[in-house]
Amino acid sequence: MPVAPPILKLDDIFLSFGGTPLLAGANLQVESGDRICLVGRNGSGKSTLMKMAAGMVEPQSGEIFRHPAVTIRYLEQAPDFAGFSTVQSYAEAGLGPGDDPYRVTYLLEHLGLTGEEDPKTLSGGESRRAALARVMAPEPDILLLDEPTNHLDLPTIEWLEEELRKTKSALVLISHDRRFLEKVSTATVWLDRGTSRRLDKSFAHFETWRDEVLEAEEVEQHKLGKAIEREEHWLRYGVTARRKRNMRRLGELQSMRVTYRGHKGPQGTVQASASEARESGKLVIEAENITKAYDRPIVAPFSIRVHRGDRIGLIGPNGAGKTTLLKMLTGQLLPDSGMVKLGTNLEIATLDQKREDLDPEDTLSHYLTDGRGETLLVNGEQRHVAGYMKDFLFQPEQIRTPIRNLSGGERARLMLARIMARPSNLLILDEPTNDLDIETLDLLQEIVAGYNGTVILVSHDRDFLDRTVTSTIAPANPEAPDGRWIEYAGGYTDMLAQRKGAQEERRRAEKAERPKTEAVPAAEAPKAKGKLSYKQKFALENLPKEIAKAEAEIAAREKKMADPDLFSKDPSAFNRLAAEMEKLRESLVKMEEEWLELEMLREELEG
Repeated sequence: MPVAPPILKLDDIFLSFGGTPLLAGANLQVESGDRICLVGRNGSGKSTLMKMAAGMVEPQSGEIFRHPAVTIRYLEQAPDFAGFSTVQSYAEAGLGPGDDPYRVTYLLEHLGLTGEEDPKTLSGGESRRAALARVMAPEPDILLLDEPTNHLDLPTIEWLEEELRKTKSALVLISHDRRFLEKVSTATVWLDRGTSRRLDKSFAHFETWRDEVLEAEEVEQHKLGKAIEREEHWLRYGVTARRKRNMRRLGELQSMRVTYRGHKGPQGTVQASASEARESGKLVIEAENITKAYDRPIVAPFSIRVHRGDRIGLIGPNGAGKTTLLKMLTGQLLPDSGMVKLGTNLEIATLDQKREDLDPEDTLSHYLTDGRGETLLVNGEQRHVAGYMKDFLFQPEQIRTPIRNLSGGERARLMLARIMARPSNLLILDEPTNDLDIETLDLLQEIVAGYNGTVILVSHDRDFLDRTVTSTIAPANPEAPDGRWIEYAGGYTDMLAQRKGAQEERRRAEKAERPKTEAVPAAEAPKAKGKLSYKQKFALENLPKEIAKAEAEIAAREKKMADPDLFSKDPSAFNRLAAEMEKLRESLVKMEEEWLELEMLREELEG
């Protein structure tokens, strides 16, 4: 079977700003139907490579091929709204001849915008959502999306996942959101130390593959070191060496030494832990029947007791009132009614997602030390700022670098470095995962999990919540928040399971309370003897078999759709399977509900 030619290819790309090259032989190949996630450390060149693909940056050497008939759209981090009076007009400007203008309205609505907004008044998150609508509306051949989920709430992220799974566009994605990448990607390109490696599997397989690559690299480096030792021994003590120098062998040894010394291991990992203050009281926060309303209820009567060591996640759609609830729980905002009592000896450290306290003209050193010289106190130990910066992967020469020169990921790392240096026993983390790379996320996860104090974090990162929190606070009605909040045990996935269980319990209770005439149609009412009709009895006995058959058919289709190459090879088959699964699931739900009603009726008649 002939292989389809690439519609975009970057080959042997080199780019350097002086010193160590940013890209040194990197490659990226995109074919129709590809769903590629581009991963790597902050500063590894992911965004730069993506901008090269979009034609916004030129390499110093290497080849770039773009099919002349292919359309490409790139998600801008800082959209240019000049000349546009509304978001609608900005988004529609991305359409090409023959594109459907209704797509813009549809996308803006699902991204939480009306289209009538004045671009000058947009927040950073709203600007990002407007840019997302503009690039997705024309359904280009290739979509280049750099951190598309930043500033999106969970319902919108889940909607975006479905949109991207359905799109005909080839995708190249950069994101810190593990769960998002796992659900959308079918291939992974790892940018590391200037070069790239490709795995034709989704991000779910990346970390295992990466670790295997690095372990193999360590083995090869160890073998090379031993080979050098053997050659040096020969050089010093070999019989041939005492008579005359073997120049070829000596040259090979020199070459091995250069290779061995020039080898650069994987980019460093962040080494840090939170500076902990003296222990707080056992009861950290007690809230009793607190409320807050503006034009609508934001927090209906809500009560909670937060104990030392709790790690609480706060989630919900944008506008639900997460920040308001958080401010009331930490004493920054008084409730309209109810009581909040803070525990003793509290020392609070806060990471603000808006990065508002970052002065772009400030230097890294001045920001970390608050302008108090060259040292800072970390866990009771005086540390030189350059050494402490190195723990967070900043180079010593960056000590005088203005913050304006940092990437989004580096700014997030800098704020993390500052908050970790300050003694605390209550950490407040507001969207802490934004712009962090996977390895720094792993570190933050370990910090949160091992922190002896108490943590309250607001996040839309489902994977991070599952790995860190002990309980989750979420709106009782996420589709239409009405001020009611519920605390669930465990992380995001645990919360979904508990919600589903509660819904099923309510459904069963409602059915049990219905009059018998309502539960059983008059035409099929049981006979006077108090037994099921023949038709009902037959259905009760055979429905489990039909349910099992439907479940098997769903599983078979899920297995076929799990093939990462199916969509690119046969998109019509993929869409057909998806439609069939949807019908099967609907049928399965109806059969389960019918069986449940009949089983409850049988128990009533026999009881």
